[in-house]
Amino acid sequence: MLMELAVGLRATVRHVVTEGDTAIEAGSGDVPVLATPRMLALAEAACVAALESHLDAGMTSVGTGVALEHRRASPVGTEIEVEAELTELAGRRLVFGFIVRHVPAAGAPPSGPEDADLVVGAGTVERIVVDRAKFLARAGAAAR
Repeated sequence: MLMELAVGLRATVRHVVTEGDTAIEAGSGDVPVLATPRMLALAEAACVAALESHLDAGMTSVGTGVALEHRRASPVGTEIEVEAELTELAGRRLVFGFIVRHVPAAGAPPSGPEDADLVVGAGTVERIVVDRAKFLARAGAAAR
């Protein structure tokens, strides 16, 4: 079921905020900044990327829980980086910690030892490893 899965497994996703990523487009607000649901989707994408080559054929993971804090606005055009790290592994249950940061513009001076002013958000994502075909059969969906 699980190939080389171990705590510490990580992946990073970079993304430039577009109009389609905004709270206006997501229906979660009326401001043209990165929507919280979109931030979560990017965090989950980083978790999936971390697992990509570590699950046996026919296996996948599905989200089962999330906790997040959205601390800073990211206007359209801002580049962000989402890093997810597997922090807990209990059988099929996986817990990832994630952090979202602004990527400084090329040539920008460092902002401090912790770069705290670059943090957009952080949290945890819980996922469960499942057999894709069995999961879809139980869900009543066609396998893809």
